[in-house]
Amino acid sequence: MLRLARVLLASQYATMLEYRAEIALWALSGLLPFIMYGVWSEVAGRGGAAAGTGLDPAVLARYFLAVFLVRQFTIVWVIHSFEEDLVEGRLSAQLLQPLPPVWRHLSAHLAEQATRLPFAAALAGLFVLLQPAAFQLPPAGRIVLGLLTIHLAFLLRFALQVALAMACFWSERATALDRLLYIPYLYLSGLIAPLDTYPEPVRRFALATPFPAMVHLPARLLAGQEVDLIAGFAVMAAWAAVLVPVSWLLWKAGLRRYSAMGA
Repeated sequence: MLRLARVLLASQYATMLEYRAEIALWALSGLLPFIMYGVWSEVAGRGGAAAGTGLDPAVLARYFLAVFLVRQFTIVWVIHSFEEDLVEGRLSAQLLQPLPPVWRHLSAHLAEQATRLPFAAALAGLFVLLQPAAFQLPPAGRIVLGLLTIHLAFLLRFALQVALAMACFWSERATALDRLLYIPYLYLSGLIAPLDTYPEPVRRFALATPFPAMVHLPARLLAGQEVDLIAGFAVMAAWAAVLVPVSWLLWKAGLRRYSAMGA
């Protein structure tokens, strides 16, 4: 299994290197947190909502830098690639192989993250040069915990998209579900604003969804802010306990009705 994982990751990494220019553009497309930092720092400077929550420009800079890094390594597109494989007939050949297709998609995401790393580091370094207050090296333990949380956030979002991708067996345009889900993800994850700036009822509702665990939790951890790790990990575990079995059941049900040329 270790040899298989190594070969699969190496082959996917080689594939991603062929598209490194496109991956660089993907990294550039993730600059929304830096744009939102400019918006919120302006609000804080004028004594608006951000200042009322105690978020000064330095805290905002560290938070949105962390959001940028978290976002770079939790991007998931499995529903789009799975839909293409199914519509274009590539899934039939994959089903004949001893390796379940989900592992191929997971390895592609991990390889893309490794390819994206230098571009993300360069953009983060440029932001720190422009905003030196954003740089604050956390303790080693918090860095390790932050990296672990980022990977757990990625796996949670991956599981969510796999569950959505199973709708491809019933619809050829299942990617519309991902675009629809992006709206609550955008507003409830902490991507465009720290959840501390939200009204208390909205914040409590957001924390009951899986979205803050995908961005807000690891970002606050890397930014050196206080986090409730037990509650955050409990939310991750609860949603994973729902999404993984649902994905498996939908996969089995989808295969029973799947038909394609030669299958």
